[in-house]
Amino acid sequence: MSRITTPFGFESTAAEVIAGVDLSGRRAIVTGGASGIGVETARALAVAGAEVTLAVRNTAAGERVAGQLIESTGNNHVFVAPIELADRASVRAFAANWTGPLHILVNNAGVMAEPLTRTPEGWEHQFATNHLGHFGLTLGLYDALAAAGDARVVSVSSSAHLRSDVHFDDVHFDVRPYDPWAAYGQSKTANVLFAVEAAKRWASAGIVVNALMPGGIRTALQRHVENNLTPAMQKLFDEATWKTVEQGAATSVLLAASPLTAGVTGKYFEDNNEAEAPVEGRNGGVAPYALDPESATRLWELSERLVAQV
Repeated sequence: MSRITTPFGFESTAAEVIAGVDLSGRRAIVTGGASGIGVETARALAVAGAEVTLAVRNTAAGERVAGQLIESTGNNHVFVAPIELADRASVRAFAANWTGPLHILVNNAGVMAEPLTRTPEGWEHQFATNHLGHFGLTLGLYDALAAAGDARVVSVSSSAHLRSDVHFDDVHFDVRPYDPWAAYGQSKTANVLFAVEAAKRWASAGIVVNALMPGGIRTALQRHVENNLTPAMQKLFDEATWKTVEQGAATSVLLAASPLTAGVTGKYFEDNNEAEAPVEGRNGGVAPYALDPESATRLWELSERLVAQV
């Protein structure tokens, strides 16, 4: 199958990729919709006429952003609902409180390269938040997605997935020394593997699921980064070409709403095009292990067991 490409690229903005698209009557959820590229993702969907719910930890911040979005877009169907992705009860409550169909789910929220933190279950916090929380949320919303008939799920990953496969023998760093970047990379690989497996399992329900790398964007996501950079990584950060938040949200919006990606599923995109295999000397690409169907199934089964624990 040939690689999927679009007229858009690195510099394209969310507004550009959704221009001319009418989302009237469609309902969307954006996790982490109160900051960074989550705001711009929500803005683009709202401008196109969608009903948008910001799923956020800080509801006060969410309400402020919702008010700003309503004012700037003229769309008064922007709502806020609380969720703590690392808390299974919070995730279940969010899903249980949702009624009616859901056409677009953008799993955007995340934490990056933080010091070792564990949930009450003993789970490593980045894996628990970035992967397990979104896994549980999406499963909990499955009926709503299926009811839409042509729903799209977007899993925001990162080029950091190239730093680590999923270590099934020690997912939560119970044995191996904790490394914040390895943990982040593992969680981002999990985001891609989730899309691969969900695409296969849910095709018959008309649900498409894709993952993406938004690009390097300076946001609050990087609040832990300065304390965790090796000299080589510091050099990469200093020399990087950064995107604006409007550019960083573009690939999410492309997968969430553009007719150019209708029916596309189980893929990993970057800069608004399907990613190729990594090439030495070039940033980006998608690791073969992140698209491995056997690993995707294994991760799904592990994740089901974990989120179902009592």
